[in-house]
Amino acid sequence: MNCVILLFDGFDELDAIGPYEVFANAANAGADCTPSLRTIDDTDRVTAGHGLRVEPDGRLDAVEPDLLVIPGGGWNDRGETGTWAEAERGVIPEAIAEAADREATIAGVCTGGMLLARAGILDGRPAVTHNGALSDLRATAADVVEARVVDDGDVLTAGGVTAGLDLAVHLVDRLFGAEIADAVRTEMEHTPQGSVHVS
Repeated sequence: MNCVILLFDGFDELDAIGPYEVFANAANAGADCTPSLRTIDDTDRVTAGHGLRVEPDGRLDAVEPDLLVIPGGGWNDRGETGTWAEAERGVIPEAIAEAADREATIAGVCTGGMLLARAGILDGRPAVTHNGALSDLRATAADVVEARVVDDGDVLTAGGVTAGLDLAVHLVDRLFGAEIADAVRTEMEHTPQGSVHVS
């Protein structure tokens, strides 16, 4: 399956790279999982929120994602890059809605969940985001719940930054089984924290 992580200028590094490593380790452990880093626009390089420069694998429209992961970053400071800027631009929310219409599973990490909300796919659904953006999420039609990871079937959200690791490990467990998830946790020496709300 194609596990696509969507990058944009100002994304939070760990929100994207953490899940990427989880999915890559799952593939190494035998999962039918091909992770890639994609962008909406043609670009050779994306600059993350803390200055990390990443060369993406290509455009989103060059693949058909089975899973689309949206990182957060930059929502709370309302900067010129990051999730707030992308929400205002509107292109990524449109792409999220289109992927959901094509029955991809959509996962928002940290304030990436706000882009899911802007796309309209959290309306009436349980969700969570970074603690600093919960009031903004409550102002949408989402049903905010207290959990580190929220799994509502084809739409998942996670709290701030490191919760993306937990979301990705949860997805590996759900999609590829406990044995592969255990192998990933062992390889990464990661113990998921907090609760998972499953609808």
